[in-house]
Amino acid sequence: MEVKLKDLVPSTNTVNTTFIVVDKVTRPAHGNAHGREETCLSVVADETAAVHFLLWGTECDALEPGDILRLTSGIFSYHRGNKLFLRAGKRGRTEKVGEFTMTFIETPNMSEVRWGPDPGDPRKMVQDAILSPCSQVFEPLH
Repeated sequence: MEVKLKDLVPSTNTVNTTFIVVDKVTRPAHGNAHGREETCLSVVADETAAVHFLLWGTECDALEPGDILRLTSGIFSYHRGNKLFLRAGKRGRTEKVGEFTMTFIETPNMSEVRWGPDPGDPRKMVQDAILSPCSQVFEPLH
């Protein structure tokens, strides 16, 4: 089942969604020290929200702003500390399915939401507060 970005909840590891790459950091977010695969950061969006998306290895050079991607079995979770990212992970797959022709919005950015336990069910997460209405990593396009 395909999920909209506004419906992402941390610690979800079966995210199937389609989005457009809005912006990308050209320099690696983490170097290739100690044999780790290079990563870079992007902002992706659909018609409901935006989110930070972590690209791995060859995806960093292959994907550009304007590319429309389908993510299958992705992960929305905290990575490297307290940063919340959407990513393919080891079991997920990212596939380019088009370019430039997708309606999207830049806010809210789901990576800029603070999450807390659901008072009714502490195993679930709920939105606690919006840290920023847009990405603190990327300046708004407008």
